[in-house]
Amino acid sequence: MASTRRTVKTKIKPPRKHESEVSLDETWSRLSENIREIHNQNASNLSFEENYRYAYNMVLYKNGAILYKGVCQLVAENIDRLAQSEIVPTFPSGSSKDPVQQSQEGESLLKALRRVWDDHTGNMSKLRDILKYMDRVYTKANDVPEIWDAGLDLFLKHIIRPPIQDHVTSAVLSLIQIERDGYVISRSVVKECVDVLLQLSVDHDAKTVYKRDLEPAVLAASETFYSAEGKRLLETCDAPEYLRRVEARLDSEQARTYHYLFSQTGGPLRKILERHLLTHNLSTVIGMPNSGLDVMVDLDKFDDLNRLYRLFLMVPSGMPTLRRSFKDSILRRGREINLASTSIEAGQDMDDGDLNDAENTKGKDKGQGRAATGPPTLALALKWVQTVLDLKDKFDCVWTRAFDNNREVESSLNEAFEDFINLNEKAPEYISLFIDENLKKGLKGKTDMEVDAVLDKTITVFRYITEKDAFERYYKNHLAKRLLLGRSVSDDAERGMLAKLKVECGYQFTQKLEGMFHDMKISADTMQAYRKYLEGVSAPEVEISVTVMTSTFWPMSHSSASCIFPEVLIRACKSFEHFYFSRHSGRRLAWQPSLGNVDVRVRFKARKHDVNVSTFALVILLLFENLTDDEFLTYEELKTATSIPDTELQRHLQSLACAKFKILKKHPPGRDVHSSDSFSFNNDFTCPMQKIKISTVSAKVETTKERRETRDRIEEERHHQIEACIVRIMKDRKHLTHNDLVNEVTRQLASRFQPNPQNIKKRIEGLIDREYLERCEDRKSYNYLA
Repeated sequence: MASTRRTVKTKIKPPRKHESEVSLDETWSRLSENIREIHNQNASNLSFEENYRYAYNMVLYKNGAILYKGVCQLVAENIDRLAQSEIVPTFPSGSSKDPVQQSQEGESLLKALRRVWDDHTGNMSKLRDILKYMDRVYTKANDVPEIWDAGLDLFLKHIIRPPIQDHVTSAVLSLIQIERDGYVISRSVVKECVDVLLQLSVDHDAKTVYKRDLEPAVLAASETFYSAEGKRLLETCDAPEYLRRVEARLDSEQARTYHYLFSQTGGPLRKILERHLLTHNLSTVIGMPNSGLDVMVDLDKFDDLNRLYRLFLMVPSGMPTLRRSFKDSILRRGREINLASTSIEAGQDMDDGDLNDAENTKGKDKGQGRAATGPPTLALALKWVQTVLDLKDKFDCVWTRAFDNNREVESSLNEAFEDFINLNEKAPEYISLFIDENLKKGLKGKTDMEVDAVLDKTITVFRYITEKDAFERYYKNHLAKRLLLGRSVSDDAERGMLAKLKVECGYQFTQKLEGMFHDMKISADTMQAYRKYLEGVSAPEVEISVTVMTSTFWPMSHSSASCIFPEVLIRACKSFEHFYFSRHSGRRLAWQPSLGNVDVRVRFKARKHDVNVSTFALVILLLFENLTDDEFLTYEELKTATSIPDTELQRHLQSLACAKFKILKKHPPGRDVHSSDSFSFNNDFTCPMQKIKISTVSAKVETTKERRETRDRIEEERHHQIEACIVRIMKDRKHLTHNDLVNEVTRQLASRFQPNPQNIKKRIEGLIDREYLERCEDRKSYNYLA
């Protein structure tokens, strides 16, 4: 048979009538005695059911108030007893100055507080179980805290009060200070104390005793400490060490917050550190003599610079301070480069003849690069660009390795380079000379890839130039000489450089430069056809190679000097003109002897030499062809016979008579050529080399006079460009105010140069006079006249 088991539910029944006869005093006496036993840690000897029934009966028979107040009184008495026996004896004496002794005393007090707390909460947990019926019925009906909460309030009232409260706060602050001073403390002891204060709420709202008492005290002490600490570190540390100490302080305070302070204290505490160690001292630290930003950059201290960057990012004023100092550092170095360039050039200021003589004299030094063998001012120009490139590389490295490619820092870097580069009015010319030097044939010590890398860097400097039209003029001159004299390292390298410039400035910027390459290609085809033409006719005595240059593409204004050709050259020129005009009608050829060069065989007393000279130099030499050794020609006679301008005549006579290879003799001897000098053929000239090249300075820095002339031509071109831009804008807009027109012209021309508003205004006035524009009645705007 299957058996069935019945489940019997037991429950506590209300006491029978006779149990009410037990007196209230006896019930409370027994219960209070048992509560004291619980406080004395003797709960194991007590009956839970018995104590529960005592409390139950008192509430049931309307004696809940007596029970509630009585229990609170017993708890308060126990807390007072524990305070006197456990906490008060551990108050620090305050007599010891030893940090270790102070630490031990503080830890002893906090341990006592924690023991009392653990004892109290253990007791309250047991009482809460016994008094559950009271919590459920009496406390809710009478709107009083449950016994657990009442116990917390009593602990707060009897323990967290003076003098215990003050000693506990002082102990925590003392332990924090001892740890800040470098000693080891028991973090767990502080953590246990902080946990107690976090569990005690003030007036049952969200604010804890920790937030009310301890956190403000910690923050106030930290404010005082770090205010003094910031001043002390400034007096005792250099910049890198200061930054290391600040970083260590930030890390230690973060660890302190994590291990034993409340997490919400971390934010305000960090603000204190940032304010006193960073914000107040940013400019002082970054500008420290012998150790600040400049020195760290000079010594490539990337770790220290990165630490500076990370710390400065923490505060709002950090990045502006860093950007300002970074820019100032670059500007200072840039101005020093400009100043050195100006000073050296002032000391080396010489005329064309001095430059030419210097070139040929320095040419004796073998094993040096092109910059070393050129004129001093050319070497100076190349050095300026190379120094700027080195500076750019250095600060790019700092920006990448230390400042994490920060875009705001990059903006300051670019602004600084743009400012100091444009302070040097010769920057467009110097950069063009640098490119010219790297694109010439025979550059020693660099491969094609290295040259291309240098040119890429040069483009980055070129971007900073505001007067790109000035650079274009210089670059056009240098390119023309490379192409006409066959000095380009390669056609690919030249076109590669043009491609780089086109990317930076657009098609219009390189249109004329590309036209020069096109002329060279067409001229090569023309010369090939001319040689075939000569096979069928009587060829002239002199073999010539002609480059036909489109006047709008080439820098003709720089090379417009002409001369009287000897008959032998005239016949050769006439032969080519006859051929060329038979193929192209309606064109005009203007010979440019200043851009040409000649290979001529010269017979001296000792031997014959193949001499390469400029066309002007050949015209001069041919005048001495039929003279005897004792005959000479005066400067004025040479000038009359050749019609070569004074500047060019002096320059070429100096090359022939005053340089390394003295084919002519100058009377009287000397470095400079004067109008009173006379010249004769040097028949006694000797040289171990069969082939001799006598060249003038091919690429030199302009003299003051030449620069003034170049500047005047640039300004004249700008006038035309401004007018064309104004007409283009007004033709499209029809009507614009003066300010809007000036702003739009400035924006459109910014890629070539920065137009002066006054110049724009003058060009507007000129266009009004020529009836391209009209001024409106409001005198503040213009209309376009179709």
